[in-house]
Amino acid sequence: MADLLSEAERDAALPALGDNGWAAVPDRDAIRKIWKFKNFSEAWGFMNRAALQAEKLNHHPEWSNVYNVVDVTLTTHDCDGLSALDVTLAKRLDALAPGAEVQRDHGEPVVCLCKIHAKGA
Repeated sequence: MADLLSEAERDAALPALGDNGWAAVPDRDAIRKIWKFKNFSEAWGFMNRAALQAEKLNHHPEWSNVYNVVDVTLTTHDCDGLSALDVTLAKRLDALAPGAEVQRDHGEPVVCLCKIHAKGA
């Protein structure tokens, strides 16, 4: 079983993750990041690479994908909050998509390219 991050571990790890676009999830001990890729193929490729990293760590994200958008939430279910596994997986995911756009405002609706194309924008 994984252990929750201590306050010192949170202070050491979370600011750098925040700089990369990870943000706290309201009402949960979890972090979330939203990537926007150029197209579905790039998003799917990221998800495939991310799945391999998750399997290596035996730590699996909560995620969704709509066309070019991948929305990931990390938390460790067996300790009901953030653990070192989440920090490690977040760093690995960041390394897989250095050129992707990151939606930093999680309060804004997530709009994928398919909706933009449908509106003719």
